[in-house]
Amino acid sequence: MTSYWLDTHPVPERGTPIEAGERHDTVVVGAGLTGVVTALLLARAGQRVCLLEARSVGAVTTGNTSAKASLLQGANLSQVRRHHGEEALGAYVHANLAGQSWLREYMVDHGLAHQVRTAFSYADTHEGVRRLDAEVDAANAAGLPVDWAAETGLPYPVAGAIALAAQLQLHPTLLLAALLDEALATGVVLHTGCRVHDLAVRGGCQVTTTAGTVSADRVVLATGTPILDRGGHFARLAAQRSYALAFRVHGHLPQGMYLSIDEPTRSLRTTPSPDGEVLIVGGNGHPVGRHGSTRELVADLEAWTTGIFPSAVRTHAWSAQDYRPAGRLPLVDVLPLSNGRVVAATGYAKWGMTNAVASALRIAGRWAGAEHAWARVLDDVHASLADLAEGTRSNAEVALAASRGWIAGEATALEGDPGEGRGVVGRLGGRPAARSRVDGVTCTVSGVCTHLGGVLAWNDQERSWDCPLHGSRFDASGRVLEGPAVDDLEVLGGESG
Repeated sequence: MTSYWLDTHPVPERGTPIEAGERHDTVVVGAGLTGVVTALLLARAGQRVCLLEARSVGAVTTGNTSAKASLLQGANLSQVRRHHGEEALGAYVHANLAGQSWLREYMVDHGLAHQVRTAFSYADTHEGVRRLDAEVDAANAAGLPVDWAAETGLPYPVAGAIALAAQLQLHPTLLLAALLDEALATGVVLHTGCRVHDLAVRGGCQVTTTAGTVSADRVVLATGTPILDRGGHFARLAAQRSYALAFRVHGHLPQGMYLSIDEPTRSLRTTPSPDGEVLIVGGNGHPVGRHGSTRELVADLEAWTTGIFPSAVRTHAWSAQDYRPAGRLPLVDVLPLSNGRVVAATGYAKWGMTNAVASALRIAGRWAGAEHAWARVLDDVHASLADLAEGTRSNAEVALAASRGWIAGEATALEGDPGEGRGVVGRLGGRPAARSRVDGVTCTVSGVCTHLGGVLAWNDQERSWDCPLHGSRFDASGRVLEGPAVDDLEVLGGESG
């Protein structure tokens, strides 16, 4: 599953090998939008910066996003207000405005294609309309001119819609490639294909990777979820997977950016191409590792689209992983027991375009002694009763998933070949094991996640093993795709054709 963005504009490989004794002022772990912008800002400020990436630049969330840089974010503003009140809401909006403004200026200054569109959130139900009303109220309280829309331009009726003009949409890997070019030209050192396994803080930071060790005064963890458990981020984040498809469509396409507020979620936007506009449709999100057939979700999204646009022909299908924090505000935290040297940034709840840049501005401003006023407000926000209640519910669901996984994984012995494109979990040697067959190759690996011991579930669309506890993912041969796990699965049966 390659996204439209990575297919049409892959970020060129630019990494170099780690050198013995390598040392920098700051190491940034994760070369998505947060990591690359943070590295660039720190390098502009005169720091010696190293950027580490386990796979390739933009390989995870940034290369698979819908790339809407919008302040109209479904029901997010009203949720922030409910959890933390007016002051925190205002700071969150100012942070997103700062991120959006920085992006817009960067793209204009560098001649990068982007589009300014009206963003719409719409409802299909009475309850959805009620939630839209709360969102209008929250947005207006924060100074955003969100109002009810008489027309949406959509080719199907809705129960109600709200709109915010002059929002930004872009091509994320085109942007990321330009940012990386400038970062490298400014002195940032890039190492790709090196997964971080450990981080020690002893008079400085020592970052141990699969390709060597790098030392620095400070470290930024700009991964989807932090690879270190010191801050307990995994217990404050809910990992969500959602899907996106690209289509060629004959005839007129709606020209806004759209998001439904009811379930199942539908996200629509267009993007220009040399052969005309391409329609991008997303939705059908679910907790990672907790859906029976992800292939069915992709088929459902395609069927919905062709039902609305009969001439639509699918060209790409992909998925993305996002992390929703219990308190709805991004987590940009100094990790405990790090002497203030390690910061983690995560929890953008599917609004990473603006929040990623805002987080980079927040981190760079803090370490350069030029902290933004909105950042100081966000730094002082503490967990509310609503946060604690939601975190308790989320962790109860994790505990239930863990229990069910172990019961199911030990109930039946693992036997036979699962069949092409399928994966099964069963008992082998007294513990859950996972067996799959992909492209004619059968692999048997441990069925237990190397992070905190969740029993894995087969993802039949992406042919991966996904953890229902905290969102770690592994390919069919057991190699880590996404954290918080950093270790591969134990191979139990090797590969057979």
